[in-house]
Amino acid sequence: MTIEYRTDPARVAALLPDGVEPAEEDPGAVALIWADWQSCGDSGEELLDPVRSQYKECFVVVRCRYEGETYSRCVYIWVDKDFALARGWHQGYPKKQGSIWMTRPVEVGRAGPRLGAGGVFGASLQANDRRLAEATLTLTGESETGGFVNALPMLHSRWMPSIEKGAGDSLAELVTMRSRDVELGPAYTGTAEVRLFSAPREELATLEPREPIAGYWRRVGATFDGGTRLA
Repeated sequence: MTIEYRTDPARVAALLPDGVEPAEEDPGAVALIWADWQSCGDSGEELLDPVRSQYKECFVVVRCRYEGETYSRCVYIWVDKDFALARGWHQGYPKKQGSIWMTRPVEVGRAGPRLGAGGVFGASLQANDRRLAEATLTLTGESETGGFVNALPMLHSRWMPSIEKGAGDSLAELVTMRSRDVELGPAYTGTAEVRLFSAPREELATLEPREPIAGYWRRVGATFDGGTRLA
C-alpha cells in the first residue's frame, strides 16, 4: 500500500547525504509505503517455519540525483522482525524496529475489502509506544502503475562507525541495487489520506503532507541479489 504526496522540497533535501542532490522534477514527492512481506532464501526452507519468513514494514521513499542519474532513496524505515532488520542494514536501509499493521484484502467472507473500486484499506505505524503515522486508501479502480516515487534503482548508504574513538568509519559506502526476477500483480489506485504524528526522537513528522498525489495497492515479488558500490 503506497501513499504518495508532496512535502516541502527543502525537508527532502535536508535528508540527502553530501554529493546527492534532490530530483530535478517534483523534488518534494514522497512515498509512504506499508508492506506485508513473506521472504525466503533459495532453498525456501523458511516458508515452512513462517515465523522466519513473514514480517511487516513501513518505509518512506524520496527521489534524488547522483552523478546525473535519478534514484529512489529510503530515508526512514521500520520493521517488526529482527532478521529483516539485519538484512536491511546489510543492504543499506536505515531500518528500526516498529509495530506495523495494515488491512488485508479478502476474496471470501466479509472480514476485509475486495480489490476493486470501493475497497477501503487502513494502515498504521507505531514505534516505542508512540503512533507515528496512519493512513486510509479508498480504491477507485485499476492503475497502470503503483506510483512513481519508488520506481527507480535504490541509492543507499551503508555505514558503521569505528569501535576506536577518533578513528574513521569502519564502513562508509554509497551503493545502488536493483532487484531481479520482478513479478507485479495488478495495480489499483484511489484516494488516500495520511497523518503523521510528532514523537520524541523521531523525525518522520518533518515530512508533513502538503498536497496529495494518489494512493496505490499492488502485490510485488522480487529477488535481492547484491548491488554496486558507487563511492
